[in-house]
Amino acid sequence: MTSAASSPIEFYFDFSSPYGYLAARIIDAEAAELGRKVTWRPFLLGAVMKQTKAEPLLTIPIKGDYARHDLARAARYYDIPFVVPPQFPFASIAACRAFYWLNGTDPAKARDFALFLYERAFLAGKDISKPDSVLEAASDAGLDAAAMALALQDPAIKELLKAEVDKAIKKGVFGSPFFLVDGEPFWGHDRIAEVREWLRKGGW
Repeated sequence: MTSAASSPIEFYFDFSSPYGYLAARIIDAEAAELGRKVTWRPFLLGAVMKQTKAEPLLTIPIKGDYARHDLARAARYYDIPFVVPPQFPFASIAACRAFYWLNGTDPAKARDFALFLYERAFLAGKDISKPDSVLEAASDAGLDAAAMALALQDPAIKELLKAEVDKAIKKGVFGSPFFLVDGEPFWGHDRIAEVREWLRKGGW
């Protein structure tokens, strides 16, 4: 049985989330310093927004302008290359399905492909919104794109993603990135410092 002191940090993110991208670049290293692993859990933020009545951040007047400035500043702070893709916000269903298909047999490979997709979008500015673009990325990453193409249409994979989204919502996940640390919720890449202190101190 996994003890609370060694259980993985749950990292929830949407592939269309630029703040999720920043978190994806640093969370594993941050967790490793504190003796923790990370379980990556992509989900569909759009499904949550239907319940919270929210809108994509960068499309909101005034607030979106601030977010663009803040994202660029945060990327400089962490020294992470960052661009807003020409097509933004974008659908992430195909990327999520690809992840969970890979995750079924090799979580490390799924994690690596998730980061590959994130960097393809927010570092190289390329499209990852369509099945064909995800399959192209898979080929570039040395994965079996033909097998993935079948998986993207597999009803079992579609149902798995739906179940993961439902579980995220039931756990109270409403944004990206979102972390659950021994059941304690933290929202936002800028909460990673608090995650570190929470783990060091055992909570407060």
